[in-house]
Amino acid sequence: MKRHTKNLYTSEQYDDKLISDSPVATMAQVAWIGDSLDVLRGFPAAVQGDLGYALEQVQRGQIPLDSKPMRTVGPGVYELRDQDERAWYRVFYLKKIANVIYVLHCFEKRTAQTEQKDIEVAKERLKRLREQQRAKETRHSDRPPDEGKRPR
Repeated sequence: MKRHTKNLYTSEQYDDKLISDSPVATMAQVAWIGDSLDVLRGFPAAVQGDLGYALEQVQRGQIPLDSKPMRTVGPGVYELRDQDERAWYRVFYLKKIANVIYVLHCFEKRTAQTEQKDIEVAKERLKRLREQQRAKETRHSDRPPDEGKRPR
C-alpha cells in the first residue's frame, strides 16, 4: 500500500480524548424524579435504548451528541433528544451533582415546540429538588462539629 504523506496527522490516539484522567472512571448514579422513569419505560424500545445510552454517557462524564442546555428550565439542566416516525422524545436532566444525575422530566411531543406545561413540570421538580438539597445541607450544618474524637 502506498503512503501519500511522510508524517501521520497525529501521534495521539483519538480515544485518549474520550477517556477520563482517572484509570477507573466511576459511574454517576441516576435519580429519577416524579414519574420520569415510568414515562421513559413507556417510550418505544429503540428510543429507550438511544436515550439510555445517552444517559450512560452522562453518567461517565461525557457529553452526548444530541444534548443541549435548557436554560428556560434552570441552570445546569440539559435536554436529551430522540425521535421516531411518530413523535419526538425528550429527557430533561440536571447535570451531575455529588456524583448523581437527576432526571427531572421525560415526555413525548408531536410538534417542534416544547409545550410550556412540560417546561413548568421540570421547573417545579427542579425547585423541589433544590429545596430538598438546601434542607439536607442545613441539617448537616446544624450538627456540632466533630472534634477529632472517635466513638468508643
